[in-house]
Amino acid sequence: MEKAKVYFTRDLTPESVVKIFKLLNKELKGKVAVKVHSGEAGNQNYLKPPFMKPIIEYVNGTVVECNTAYDGARDTTEKHLQLMKDHEWSNYFDVDIMDSDEDIVLDIPNGKVIKKNYVGKKINDYDSMLVLSHFKGHPMGGYGGALKQLSIGVASSKGKRYIHCAGKENGSYEDMFHTDQKQFLEAMADAASSVVDHFKGNIAYINVMCNMSVDCDCCNVAEDPCMQDIGILASLDPIAIDQACIDLVKNSSDPGRDHLLERINSRQGTHTIDAACELGFGTKEYELIEVSKELS
Repeated sequence: MEKAKVYFTRDLTPESVVKIFKLLNKELKGKVAVKVHSGEAGNQNYLKPPFMKPIIEYVNGTVVECNTAYDGARDTTEKHLQLMKDHEWSNYFDVDIMDSDEDIVLDIPNGKVIKKNYVGKKINDYDSMLVLSHFKGHPMGGYGGALKQLSIGVASSKGKRYIHCAGKENGSYEDMFHTDQKQFLEAMADAASSVVDHFKGNIAYINVMCNMSVDCDCCNVAEDPCMQDIGILASLDPIAIDQACIDLVKNSSDPGRDHLLERINSRQGTHTIDAACELGFGTKEYELIEVSKELS
């Protein structure tokens, strides 16, 4: 497999998100789902709607989210929609909770751990998807990026629990936090592959490397960011874009780098990338194309 192109700018502005997306030369056809992280109530680090506004308007997208599998402000559709109002997503965009109705199953015949993925039925309302990811740490996955958005992010509430339990049907809340770590990470890779397959190439990825805490936007009490902001990346390959983010952290001279890497490494976070690569829906080999602030 040839190297994937990953575009990178250090210019962290809403306008640069649009400009770097344009470099992909990718038209997202039909009705476009824009997967974001709404941010748990109380979280201070999630990417705010005004920052995302230009790119979501550019692709004429609908903001999509899915309910969580744990208690909080996003575990029911009613509560989640209220949070989307509280966090002002609904002030700017059409918002759709994709698992507000029933689930459908995406098959994963070559899955390493799981052979199916539960997602909201409303995924079928969309022809293409833009995956907008906030790159940061994660308490369980080590890091959160494009692969997590594709897997846990797109899975329904039931699907999230199924992934966390590594395919255990009717797994309990406690089971979610006591699964073999590598199996959990491989189940995430499996689930991500099913969403990529579902959209059949009509998908693109943007990772924003700012507000980089060791904690995810799903945490209502998160650590403050431990590193300075790095920039924005765009690619048509979810594996390559995550690998590029990991490498940018590793190669940074920022004093907070070690704290973030400790979180990633202690959870074996890059095993998700390795497992995804083995599934063959992308590559870790990439060409990082850094563009100027003007994005000329």
